[in-house]
Amino acid sequence: MNIKIVVVGKLKEKYLKQGIAEYAKRLSKFCKFKIMEVADEKAPEKLSNSEMEQVKIVEGKRILDKIKDKEYVYALAILGKERSSEELADELQKLGTYGHSDVTFVIGGSLGLSEAVLERANTQVSFGRFTLPHQLMRLVLTEQIYRGFMINAGRTYNK
Repeated sequence: MNIKIVVVGKLKEKYLKQGIAEYAKRLSKFCKFKIMEVADEKAPEKLSNSEMEQVKIVEGKRILDKIKDKEYVYALAILGKERSSEELADELQKLGTYGHSDVTFVIGGSLGLSEAVLERANTQVSFGRFTLPHQLMRLVLTEQIYRGFMINAGRTYNK
């Protein structure tokens, strides 16, 4: 299975890079894993609604350029469906079983995802109603993907 995370923006925090690198190394036993960064659109602090939409549209085009037609796409969205670790593990296993060996997760920038990205997604997933920095979300998501593979392998990590 190929797992890819497409994210907006660069990761600067060393401690987050180290955590992600550790889980990426662990994931290498189960799948091909990679993270692809796309540039975030520079924007002033105060934006009108139409300016915010324009930023999301530009970032969305960059995201969609990294997604191939055959990929099964999870968009991380606060209004998406919440799943337990076990439910995500089960979905990943079923995707692999039924021919979706290329799975992509998308994390938007600070303003969220464009409508075009949400429409391209096969499903939306929420990690709850908390607002988390998208940089931290990379680590949380990477850990949950690893946890899913461990659950599917019957390993005790998930306890």
